[in-house]
Amino acid sequence: MRPVENPESRPSTILIVDDRPANLELMATELEAHGYIAVVAQGGQEAIERARFVKPDLILMDVLMPAMDGFETSRRLKACDSTRDIPIIFMTALTDTAQKLTGFAAGAVDYVTKPLDGAEVLVRVQTHLTLSTLRQRLLAQNEQLQREICAHEQTQAALLRSNTELEQLAYVASHDMQEPLRMIASYLQLIEQRYTEKLDDDGREFIGYAVDGAKRMQALINDLLAYSHVGTKARPFVPVDCAAVVDTALQHLRVAIDECHARIECGLLPLVSGDTSQLVQLFQNLLANAIKFRGSASPAIRIDSEPCGADWCISVMDNGIGIDPEYHERIFVLFQRLHRRTQYPGTGIGLALCKKIVERHGGRIWVERAPTQGSVFRFVLPRINVDACT
Repeated sequence: MRPVENPESRPSTILIVDDRPANLELMATELEAHGYIAVVAQGGQEAIERARFVKPDLILMDVLMPAMDGFETSRRLKACDSTRDIPIIFMTALTDTAQKLTGFAAGAVDYVTKPLDGAEVLVRVQTHLTLSTLRQRLLAQNEQLQREICAHEQTQAALLRSNTELEQLAYVASHDMQEPLRMIASYLQLIEQRYTEKLDDDGREFIGYAVDGAKRMQALINDLLAYSHVGTKARPFVPVDCAAVVDTALQHLRVAIDECHARIECGLLPLVSGDTSQLVQLFQNLLANAIKFRGSASPAIRIDSEPCGADWCISVMDNGIGIDPEYHERIFVLFQRLHRRTQYPGTGIGLALCKKIVERHGGRIWVERAPTQGSVFRFVLPRINVDACT
């Protein structure tokens, strides 16, 4: 029989407590023959002192001892922080049930009956050493889990503080920073109106550049605010009809659609779980890009959906200028532009905002080449049970 090793990978130590030297020698010899380390004590007080010093993995203790019996010794061991977790097995010739219950109440985990059977003692010792080892591992895992929970709570608290600071920054950006920009643009335009006769072509051109720069800075601030609000101003998820969301996005883009004579077709779209305002922003950004990055032909856009495991995969396909495959990942990064601003205006935040919205909904977004010409943007959104929402 192989002895159980403790968590430090050394042979287990057994403290044997008995007032009879012959019994101590017999049990110590038997345990040592099976690879255990045996320590002996001839009385209750000596057992307490040895246990505090040696810190054995298990105690085999006689019940009937002079001066201090096994029950009282066990109570004192269990009252001490350094020894309370050591399992105690009583050795006794007593068979009275009341006496055994007294022993369990005093802290024993088991009994062996005298005269002792060596094989039985070894089996019980090994069983309780195994249980003790498992208990120690469980306690260690619980302590580690508590530390991880504490660290997680601290991280959450730090994240909450960071979000609060971000909201404060967003407030400053939306009010205190935009007001000076509006004032700069307004006064430059006023200078151009009042002193137009005193300005030459270069002067008017320079003012135009300055006004355009102020307006672009305002647009950049507004887009950054929208990006930051995906997390800080998020709403709880509710059942959302994607068809209604697309209709709202199309209404917002009506002027741009009419100007370029865009043709937009929409297949059957699903009911999903999400944030309505963010999903409107998602579709609006993708449709606006499909309209903006068009070729010589009028924009033709198709919106479709299909089941994809536990999600819906929704696609927005256009016939525009397309995107080189080497830029398929880059376009979803903040401030990444593939064209000069004079060719296609924008801040380089729109697709990064789409990616953040989709990820907040537990999905992912990517782009592919269209089968003929243009691009196909695909993203997944979580499915919901339609019956559960009716």
